[in-house]
Amino acid sequence: MMTRPIFLFIAFALLVGCATSPPSRVDNLCHIFHEKDDWYDAAADAAEKWGSPIGTLMAIIHQESRFRATAKPPRKKILWIIPGPRPSSSYGYTQALTETWETYQRDAGNYGADRDEFADAVDFVGWYNAQSKRRNGIAMNDTYQLYLAYHEGHGGFSRGTYRNKSWLINVARKVDKLAASYNKQLLACEGEFERSGWWFWPF
Repeated sequence: MMTRPIFLFIAFALLVGCATSPPSRVDNLCHIFHEKDDWYDAAADAAEKWGSPIGTLMAIIHQESRFRATAKPPRKKILWIIPGPRPSSSYGYTQALTETWETYQRDAGNYGADRDEFADAVDFVGWYNAQSKRRNGIAMNDTYQLYLAYHEGHGGFSRGTYRNKSWLINVARKVDKLAASYNKQLLACEGEFERSGWWFWPF
């Protein structure tokens, strides 16, 4: 017979696994928000706070991690077979570097933010896009250029480092297309999520 402590541990592990696992259908924003019932509120809060559309925020996260909370860049190979160091400190939903994340924590006053917490991650992307607007004049709904600045950094974007990276330009176009699709999908279901927080009493 399973003892109570072991049972509780297994139940907790299953609960944590469900909470941090990526959505089963990452191509449809309505399905994502149905499956992750606290993600819409977090994304809507970030969109309202920073001014970047929900579809843009979610498309950037999709590209960076496919919504995997603990995503890391693959390790380099030593002699083609031995796992070596990771190429950067990128981590979490946003693949933010440690230094950039710490700048966000200070600048946004969100000192307890974690890269593997979705609400913090989507707020980070909103903050980063706001910096892209302030520093490079990019419109907050211009997902194509916002992603280029996200990938290259604000300095790299201003220097045009992406211009000779055809692969990156293609990725940015893909992110832009996904953001447009996400925003269109959201039109069909956002009212449902907006109403979900209200309680109606018979008196």
